[in-house]
Amino acid sequence: MEQIQTQLAQLRLHGMNRAWTALLETRKHHELSLSQGLELLLQNEQQDRENKRFDRLKKNAGFRYQASVEEVYTESERGVSKELMAALATGGYIQNGESVLITGASGCGKSFVASALGHQACMQGYKVAYYNLQKLLLRTKMTRLEGTIIKFFEKLSKTNLVIIDDFGLTYLEQQQRMDLMEIVEDRHGKNSLIIASQLPVTNWYDIIGEETIADAILDRLVHTSHRIELKGDSLRKKR
Repeated sequence: MEQIQTQLAQLRLHGMNRAWTALLETRKHHELSLSQGLELLLQNEQQDRENKRFDRLKKNAGFRYQASVEEVYTESERGVSKELMAALATGGYIQNGESVLITGASGCGKSFVASALGHQACMQGYKVAYYNLQKLLLRTKMTRLEGTIIKFFEKLSKTNLVIIDDFGLTYLEQQQRMDLMEIVEDRHGKNSLIIASQLPVTNWYDIIGEETIADAILDRLVHTSHRIELKGDSLRKKR
């Protein structure tokens, strides 16, 4: 028995090792046939690997909140329908490379909803990156100075879901417009983008600032996007 545990540990089959240890401790290993025991061990190993992958994806994403789609308020007066959240929770929008645009006043839960969708994507095995817009644009500025901007854009373009929070807090400068255009263009029809903003989508044109670039960005975002327009008082006040 000890040799089996040692070999499982050496092979880094941690899920199987824990399941085998539990069987020994409860003296259940004699009650199972070979096929039943093997099935149990394999199920535990698979679950262990899925849990580790989820933890790794979640850590790399850098979410603002620890959230789940089950925790999202779906009352009609909040502007979030159960049907839409259920559809987004399937991850179909990620497979189709579609965008999700979340708007609403400060404190009404935009970042929480975006984080919840991101967590759901991680559970489904997708790579996710969560950014505050200003920090994202600062990152592009720094990588340009370091000469690694192309590598950064390539990595971002291969990420299944990019979440950009706090869009529209400040007007964009010319290079920032170009960087945002690059990100949107790389993802259009291929990988998904979630954008959360205090401003309604009709005001985004002015925030972007330059007519030609604004047209290009919004044309790629608006027509194939899912909309969540949050309403009501600040949830922070209720706490």
